[in-house]
Amino acid sequence: MWVSLNSIAANTKKALIFGRSFAILFHWSIGLRNPVHPPHLDDFDRKILAILQRDNMTPQRTIGDAVNLSAPAVQRRIKRMREEGVIRADVSVVEPDAVGQSITIFVEVEVISETAEQIEQAKREFTAAAEIQQCYYVTGEADFILVIIVPSMADYEALTRRLFFGNNNVKRFRTFVAMDRVKVGLGVPVG
Repeated sequence: MWVSLNSIAANTKKALIFGRSFAILFHWSIGLRNPVHPPHLDDFDRKILAILQRDNMTPQRTIGDAVNLSAPAVQRRIKRMREEGVIRADVSVVEPDAVGQSITIFVEVEVISETAEQIEQAKREFTAAAEIQQCYYVTGEADFILVIIVPSMADYEALTRRLFFGNNNVKRFRTFVAMDRVKVGLGVPVG
């Protein structure tokens, strides 16, 4: 999508007039993932985020007691952080063994050609695969690092045929099978 600098400047000026929410929506609408200025988080916000990252089902009254705010104040702050994209999702973390997905595999993928179109195609394919829990486009010898969860090595072999051997742009891939999940999480230090 083509966006002129004049358009960005004009809309950023509007954002200053109409407020932060407009700026965030505008930047998302033109494809920029992060607003020009990251949201300001004070100590209360950071304490709330720390609690929500441990358990997002914690009642707002309990959070308020822990951070010394009223429940309505906590509710407003959580709502604002959701709107600003600080809180990206409210999810339940599922135990892989409980649903028969007992094997965690890390894969380094190296591609042949790194044109923008081919990298975007690889991102789309990796994003669409349900077995891929996380996908990172990285620097270094590998181009992608994947975290994959499967019920068996036979399932992983089928996935490799589909995603790697069946892809003309995959040069090579290396597989690392996790022997133990020592620490797993997406918690972000907010302190």
